[in-house]
Amino acid sequence: MTTQISEPAADTAPDKPGRPPGTARSPRYRTTWRKAFKRDWQLYTLVIVPLLFFLVFRYAPMLGNVIAFRKFVPGGSIYGETWVGLRYVKMFINDPNFWEVFGNTMALGALSLVFTFPLPIVLALLLNEVRSRYFKRFVQTVSYLPHFLSIVIVAGMVMQLVSLEGTVNQVVRALGGEAVSFIQDPSWFRTIYVSSEVWQTVGWGTILYLAALTTIDSQLYEAARIDGANRWQQTWHVTLPGIRPTMITLLILNIGTFMAVGFEKVLLLYNPLTYPTADVISTYLYRVGLVSNNFSYAAAIGLFESVIGLTLILSANAISRRTVGTSLW
Repeated sequence: MTTQISEPAADTAPDKPGRPPGTARSPRYRTTWRKAFKRDWQLYTLVIVPLLFFLVFRYAPMLGNVIAFRKFVPGGSIYGETWVGLRYVKMFINDPNFWEVFGNTMALGALSLVFTFPLPIVLALLLNEVRSRYFKRFVQTVSYLPHFLSIVIVAGMVMQLVSLEGTVNQVVRALGGEAVSFIQDPSWFRTIYVSSEVWQTVGWGTILYLAALTTIDSQLYEAARIDGANRWQQTWHVTLPGIRPTMITLLILNIGTFMAVGFEKVLLLYNPLTYPTADVISTYLYRVGLVSNNFSYAAAIGLFESVIGLTLILSANAISRRTVGTSLW
């Protein structure tokens, strides 16, 4: 008895490795960007205005930074007359006020970051535990409203509160103390600035973190409860890791604006008596560079500030990517 083994037919040859099932590209469903634009052109037109805004007010002015290395004379070329290299940068670094304004910028930036970054997280976690929907909405509304106020209005409210006849001094007198000229005392400026910054920005950050909390899978909390985790353990091992990407993103963005501090608010709140603790790089740039018509010097100071800010955000992004695996890019 013999057994015959037939060879496989030519059309039953093993398939060559290719794309996984369901990922084959068919010309019928292949869509080019032109077809996508033709189909959704209404959506793409919404990008035009923001794109023009950034091109005109963000990228085009960068060309003017060349006057930081050239001597600019009003009435002459907009790109300066003669090349001077790093002359104006060296002038700023060797300025007697450099370390004062640089130190004030770092101090205000650090204090703002220390208080304005974690407080929205804490408030969002507390609101997330509240079961009363009306109370939660009330707190959200009250904390978020200051975000809509302009900096001029906020500065005016702060000036009224801490003036000699303001609410704060009235409370001090009621407690038996003497009125304090807060707005003219250099030792109080940073407290006033950071307090107003927290009051104005904490609500906005809270909204972002509350939105991030809604993306956490409820089954993770169920599994944690089955394992016997209490509320604090659930927060530490489930909630915080769930919103970590949002936390890292906002932290990097805050570090990116570390050197900018709050030019408008500082300009509106400070005065010559508070320069020792209030004068920052941006206000010094405005006062010494722009008001005095020294535009090349002002451009050099602004470029110096931008380079420091760019270095900080790149460093923070690299550290975040290597340590926690989350970054902006």
